[in-house]
Amino acid sequence: MTAHTDRTATLEGVWDLTVATPVGRIKAVVEFRRRDGSLTGVASGAGEDVPLRDIAVDGPRVTWKQSVTKPLRLNLAFAADVHGDTMEGTSRAGRLPASKVTGTRRTTPARAAE
Repeated sequence: MTAHTDRTATLEGVWDLTVATPVGRIKAVVEFRRRDGSLTGVASGAGEDVPLRDIAVDGPRVTWKQSVTKPLRLNLAFAADVHGDTMEGTSRAGRLPASKVTGTRRTTPARAAE
């Protein structure tokens, strides 16, 4: 008997992302949830929460778009490969050069034995 491997990245959960931009590293938190069979998400950082749009998963590759207003008003497009609890890819804002993105999924700590 062989084990079936799901080729679709599992995104659900909270991810700590770092975006290495030309002006420095930006930290963000992204949460993906499955709601009524489709993925939804919210990104938090720089004092704002923004919804994720056009979330798509193709094998280990995930893509999404989001708009931010801080520190600048930008429309961002993300593309990353998910491997277990890590993510690595790029973020692009219009014609600007792509910025490297890395992420780690938060794990829920085990409850302490009482």
